[in-house]
Amino acid sequence: MADKKRPLQPEAEWHSRGYLPHWEAGENPQSITFRLADSLPVELLQRWTQESESSERSPNSTDRRRRYEEALDMGHGEALLVHPDAGATVQSALLHFDGVRYRLHAWSVMPNHVHVLTTPIDGHALSAVVHSWKSFTALQINRTLGRQGTLWFPEYFDRRIRDEKHFETVRYYIEQNAVAAGLCARAQDWAFSSAAHMRPR
Repeated sequence: MADKKRPLQPEAEWHSRGYLPHWEAGENPQSITFRLADSLPVELLQRWTQESESSERSPNSTDRRRRYEEALDMGHGEALLVHPDAGATVQSALLHFDGVRYRLHAWSVMPNHVHVLTTPIDGHALSAVVHSWKSFTALQINRTLGRQGTLWFPEYFDRRIRDEKHFETVRYYIEQNAVAAGLCARAQDWAFSSAAHMRPR
C-alpha cells in the first residue's frame, strides 16, 4: 500500500460545506464516492430521514454508507455514466493528474456514481481534487450528451484509509463493485475501472 506508514499530516482537518463532514488527511490514502444528482430518489432519502428520526438508535457512519452504496448500485436515475462517452470522460479525468496532484490506486465509474481510492500529493487538498474532477466532467458530459443542468450531487463521501488491510479491502470492493451490482461477470470486464485498466485481461 502506498504511504501506509506515513503519519497523518499536520494539515489534516475536518471541514464541511453544510452537508457531509470531510477529512483533509494530507498525503494519506482516501476512499471517495461521488454520485450523479439524481442517483438517489428523493422519496428514498425522505424515508431514511423519517426512519432515523423515529428510531431510538441512529445508524452509525458505516451502516449509513453501506445503505447509500447499496442503493446506488440499484442504478436509480438516468444513470448517464453508463454511456460510453460519459464513462470515458470520467476515467480520463481521473487519470489526467495521476502522479501529479494525487496517486490513483483504484477506481470504478459506475452507471450513477464513481468510486476512487487515491492519495493526494504535494499539498493538493482532496476537496480541490474532487471539485476539479466534477467540474470538468460535468461540462464535458453535458456537452457530449447535449444536456443542460446539474450533473453531480454537490457532496461526496470520503474515508481515510487506516492501514494496509483496510487499503486492500477498499481496493477489492471498488474493483468488484460492477460485479456485485450485476453489471459484468468479471471485474476486468468493466471498461471504466482500474481492474480493466491496470490488470491483465
